[in-house]
Amino acid sequence: MLLKTCPAVLPAILACASPADAQAIERFDRHATLPIARTVKVPPTAETLYLSGEVASPIAAAGARGDAPEYGDTEAQTASVFQKIEQTLRDRGYGLRDVVKLTVFLVGVPEKSGHLDMEGFTRAYVRYFGTASQPNLPARSTVQVAGLSRPDYLVEIEATAARSGNAMPGDLERSAIKHD
Repeated sequence: MLLKTCPAVLPAILACASPADAQAIERFDRHATLPIARTVKVPPTAETLYLSGEVASPIAAAGARGDAPEYGDTEAQTASVFQKIEQTLRDRGYGLRDVVKLTVFLVGVPEKSGHLDMEGFTRAYVRYFGTASQPNLPARSTVQVAGLSRPDYLVEIEATAARSGNAMPGDLERSAIKHD
């Protein structure tokens, strides 16, 4: 075998496979009007984490008279969902910087004549993505749905996070938006 006849080969092989050679996750072309990346390239060496859809926590508990819990408007529910996503990512050694894709489901609201409240969603979203402390933008899809698993839920969000081989949670190496 080659390793028996040439013991110097093993260190050379290991040097070639060093974490420094890992490919970075790349985010391309910020959308013209939205705070999202138009595309995100995840190399095959990246570790990927898929989060199930998350809904808001109640902002007020059910009352003694049997009143239903309150979940708030679209903005409040979006903030609650991102807080839960952030905690789940942290529990797994990831951060919001590692989110590469979001799928957002919004229910229409009466004050918007049954249409989704994109403005309310965006007000909460921009507190978590595209900030000075967290500049990474994910690719994103936003869909209006007729309803979610409870009548009071207005927001459900699925997230996909990825880290390249040598990246630590929150590394800034991937934060720049590249333009083709």
